[in-house]
Amino acid sequence: MSCVESRATPEEKEQQIQNLIAFQLRNKEMASGKLEQLKKVAVKNGNLFAELMETVKYCSLGQITHALYEVGGQYRRNM
Repeated sequence: MSCVESRATPEEKEQQIQNLIAFQLRNKEMASGKLEQLKKVAVKNGNLFAELMETVKYCSLGQITHALYEVGGQYRRNM
């Protein structure tokens, strides 16, 4: 059995970047409020899953990761 690698072409990578930029621009008015709400829920040990389900409608994974890092630090697995 051989493993077939599937890599994105430069054009596909550029399209994904453009999609991300368009998503962030389209949702810029809602994003900051949703990220602040997510941080509040995280600090209070609330239901992050429910809040994430709402936040992902307006924020990218990078934005969410950065917001959670601000309130909780970086997770490091014990080796």
